[in-house]
Amino acid sequence: MIRRKGAILPLTLAMLVTPAGTQTAPSSVTISSLELAPEKVSHLNAAVAARDYVAAEALLLKELEQDTHSVRAARILAYAGSIYFLNQDYLNAAIAWKKSEAITPLAPDLQFSLAMAYIRIGHGPWAQPVLSSLASRDSKNALYPYWLGRLDYDAHQYEAAMRFFAQAIALDPTMARAYDNLGLCHFYRNENELALQAFAQAIELQRNAPHPSAWPYVNRAATLQFLGRMREAENDLRQALLLDPTLAKAHFQLGNVLAHEERVEAAVGEFKEAIRLNATYAEPHLGLARLYRQTGHTADAQAEVKIYQQLHGSDHEEETEAGPRNQ
Repeated sequence: MIRRKGAILPLTLAMLVTPAGTQTAPSSVTISSLELAPEKVSHLNAAVAARDYVAAEALLLKELEQDTHSVRAARILAYAGSIYFLNQDYLNAAIAWKKSEAITPLAPDLQFSLAMAYIRIGHGPWAQPVLSSLASRDSKNALYPYWLGRLDYDAHQYEAAMRFFAQAIALDPTMARAYDNLGLCHFYRNENELALQAFAQAIELQRNAPHPSAWPYVNRAATLQFLGRMREAENDLRQALLLDPTLAKAHFQLGNVLAHEERVEAAVGEFKEAIRLNATYAEPHLGLARLYRQTGHTADAQAEVKIYQQLHGSDHEEETEAGPRNQ
């Protein structure tokens, strides 16, 4: 039996990503298809509307106690998987979808969501055959080669990843994140000018988007920083923070740029802001330690190194660069 989580996770809604790329729950399984009693339909609708996913999970699990192997049970399990995913419980989402799939095949949108769940729980290799199967059946959907490229990128197979990102771009020339990830591959292949071109294309494509991502600016800034072009890097990081002031990575990188230019007070402020936004982020503590050591605040420097070591799981101080990263 699937274990129910004991508490509601943070209220940020992690909506499912469908093959079309939209942020919504899959449409292939609906409450009306679950053959529930009217009272239960009402309770489930209310729980989902209120984002009380634990209550929705409990109702669905109770329904499964008497019916575990029928086609109806497969639909309930499929819907339960969607609820788990919305509650950011990706392991149980995957379990529910696999139990449903053992009874009857999953619809493509749920197969894609299953692949996303595998990625969220750190099992990208499990997602690869699912995405490959979807791509073979729908060769015009840019999202499948994009995510296959992401898997190769995570495995440091940059040449293979670039082929998938190029395929995604050919299918959807407006896919900014494919250009962003192509830029990451170029950077790690030491093809810095090509990386800058790809990041610039990602930025241009999303210029008029309603919710542009800060990441192409962050990644281009890291490349510019690597090339010693600090003023341009600073401009990109400040633009990234205009788009997303809560992005700890951007504050950390900006702190590094300011520290390099010996703007110590401003750099300290950026490192502290990165820490405030993400209490588990180790690298800003190391940045602070260096600045404190430079300015003669030895005790403060030692305290920051200790925090860094605790968070980083390391027993020694490491040199950490602010390289570009995948979203």
